[in-house]
Amino acid sequence: MTAPLPTIHPEAVREALRAKREIALVDVREEDPYAQAHPLFAVQLSAGRIELDAPWRLPRRDVPIAVYDDGEGLAEPAARRLQDLGYTDVRLLAGGLQGWRDGGGELFRDVNVPSKAFGELVEHQRHTPSLPAEEVKALIDGGADVVVLDARRFDEYRTMSIPGGTSVPGAELVLHVRDLAPDPATRVIVNCAGRTRSIIGTQSLVNAGIPNPVAALRNGTIGWTLAGFELDHGAQRRFGPASAASLAAARRAAQSLADRAGAIRLDAAGLAAWQADRRRTLYCWDVRTPEDYAAGHRPGFGSAPGGQLVQETDVYAAVRGARIVLADGGPDSDGVRAPMTAHWLAQLGWEVAWLTDAPPAALATGAWVPPGAELPTVPTLTPAALTAALSSGEVQLLDVGTSAAHVKGHVPGAQWVLRAQLAHVLPRLPRSGRIVVTGPEDLARLAAADAARLSGRPVAVLAGGTAAWAAEGRPLASGEAGCLSPRIDRYRRPYEGTDAPRAAMQAYLDWEFGLVAQLGRDGTHGFQVLAPA
Repeated sequence: MTAPLPTIHPEAVREALRAKREIALVDVREEDPYAQAHPLFAVQLSAGRIELDAPWRLPRRDVPIAVYDDGEGLAEPAARRLQDLGYTDVRLLAGGLQGWRDGGGELFRDVNVPSKAFGELVEHQRHTPSLPAEEVKALIDGGADVVVLDARRFDEYRTMSIPGGTSVPGAELVLHVRDLAPDPATRVIVNCAGRTRSIIGTQSLVNAGIPNPVAALRNGTIGWTLAGFELDHGAQRRFGPASAASLAAARRAAQSLADRAGAIRLDAAGLAAWQADRRRTLYCWDVRTPEDYAAGHRPGFGSAPGGQLVQETDVYAAVRGARIVLADGGPDSDGVRAPMTAHWLAQLGWEVAWLTDAPPAALATGAWVPPGAELPTVPTLTPAALTAALSSGEVQLLDVGTSAAHVKGHVPGAQWVLRAQLAHVLPRLPRSGRIVVTGPEDLARLAAADAARLSGRPVAVLAGGTAAWAAEGRPLASGEAGCLSPRIDRYRRPYEGTDAPRAAMQAYLDWEFGLVAQLGRDGTHGFQVLAPA
């Protein structure tokens, strides 16, 4: 008989957070229900992706982990799966989400909430300058000396941007602003989709002491849209190389700010000591652009562009109280992006260091591939073999990729299902014939092993997944008619895409405005906003 899982009381979790002891509060629901209500420092780790995401998000196997759901029956199986992966201190949150609520714990909406709440606190305490969309539009239309810098990822900028704006993701702002606005009289406007990255980006430039007048575009592209103005789509403007003078000025400012915020300067020996300390969780991130990272990076460091790392600390550092070490060192080590990012993470309450040594001679190359658990061995079918099998009519084809990818294009006849819901879905399907699973092959292999165990039927995986099928020029179907699970795997951000309802955008802004008060009621955040020099 399996022993019951131990539990941890919500107040014990809050006490660990207040004391800055390491703990991971893991919500194993899908992203949409998670986004509706969760504790401030809860991290979302879908029950169906634990083997793929836990190894890199929870790198220390004996870290304390508290697992919960909201009564869906996901928490206990997920906790057992974590134990199977070698995690030794896994507990269930007593009472689940309702237990947190009943114990007086504050609940938050949306995703990446610690960073968004911190951004609101920064604006509240530092009075970060901002201009409404109407004033920014008048400056642009009037030919004023102004540059608009978009602090989001390049793919987000490309989807929709302020007309004339240039893509300069957050960690790049201090490094490149002097070249993009060399005249101190030029007004610099920083924007994102909503508020957080424009606030943090603008305050980065203020903290770094650039001589230009600088302001955030108040409420970002949401504010621009609500004002009735049109956005650009498909823009390609990006920053260029930093000049020697700009690099020197940015380096002085960034490193001084990191020191003032309490970030740690770490050399190679210090890094080795941190890596050898098995009592602490350590995250090692290279904060440059993905392109810089792929060209050459320190072995053992993952890719987390600095602006996104500050925006998504709950993703890149799932263990609250862990250590984080940052590098901006590849062939173009600059000593700006790592300390600048570190100065924000220190204010967010992290023990964070940035590397001062030159990178090693032997660099790794290529895009970052998150490490996952060993995958099960399952039979595979080539696209040609699947075509033949489908023609026989004795194949049940299941797609376990994202619902958005399924709706956009899937193998004809495939039905979409969440891996975590296979136990509920399989009994409703025809009980004869082979099951074939498609989607990303790693997730498909995990789901296929589950399906074989649950159904007792022969199960195979489409080799290379749906991508391999499409690469051979085979037809794809679209639409959500074949969805067997509710599409809860993705929370639709009110600020993303080009068709967000105006009411949803306004409601999102109203929610952000209330985050400072929520932080006060929650009492676990530990944020310390850097005062002016």
